[in-house]
Amino acid sequence: MAGASELRELRQRINSVESTKQITRAMEMIAASRIQRAIRRMEAARPYAELIHEILRGLMASAAVEDHPLLAPHDSIDRVAICVMTSDRGLAGAYNANVLQRSDQLIGREADDNDNDIALFVTGSKGVRFYAFRDRPVEEAWTGFSEQPQIEDAAPIADTLMRGYANEDFDRVWVVYTDFQSRIRQVPNAMQILPVDVEELEGGEELPAEFMFEPDPEDILDRLIPSYVEAKVYAALLESAASEHAMRQRAMSQATDNAEEMIDDLSRDLNQARQSAITQEVSEIAAGAEALAE
Repeated sequence: MAGASELRELRQRINSVESTKQITRAMEMIAASRIQRAIRRMEAARPYAELIHEILRGLMASAAVEDHPLLAPHDSIDRVAICVMTSDRGLAGAYNANVLQRSDQLIGREADDNDNDIALFVTGSKGVRFYAFRDRPVEEAWTGFSEQPQIEDAAPIADTLMRGYANEDFDRVWVVYTDFQSRIRQVPNAMQILPVDVEELEGGEELPAEFMFEPDPEDILDRLIPSYVEAKVYAALLESAASEHAMRQRAMSQATDNAEEMIDDLSRDLNQARQSAITQEVSEIAAGAEALAE
């Protein structure tokens, strides 16, 4: 038998879930709009990176690339830097769990298989808290821009990693980020950025003509290689941001669907409780009428 308190509790639960559904739906719509902006920013950054790549390809044949501190591999690999890109906020499904799992795989491979020391760098508050909870020291962290990274955010990250490699503080540098392949597919990925892959720079279609460089090719190389590494870091930040928005949209869409199912179930329970209360009242009235008739 349903009492007034049970009906009141069901109504309160329906109102609470309805409020939650409104929040998740709003977050879903916000994430959807931000995905498109993130995709546009990714596309806008590509011509800059492609131009640097093209100029560097022309420099490869003219400059002494084997002596450049960011191109030359170190004699031995003793310490490896890994920069893990996570989000500042949660409610993005398995976004952070996936990229942190990928970073753990890379850390295990470099530390266990190759017996290397690991220098860990992190972007995003979620990654900072994750490694703090596990008592794993982080060399440096950058937060506050995971959803809308700017080139200014990539610069200090790239500078720190390049300076460490040039000073032989570490002998190889990886960036672990989430590759945005489509709105429904985002894949955690590990990309080696230092030493810069000379074969990657030299790859592609044959250049139409030889370049003439002023000033010396080596001087241009000294300026462009850092810009190239910075562009790679920025591209990884943009890919990660688009992936974060896409996974948050899906997570909030699923949460909204779950809320709607819960509201349907609670509404059905409420209707049954009402019917039970009405039936009980009718039974009591009928019983009272029979008693009076006697």
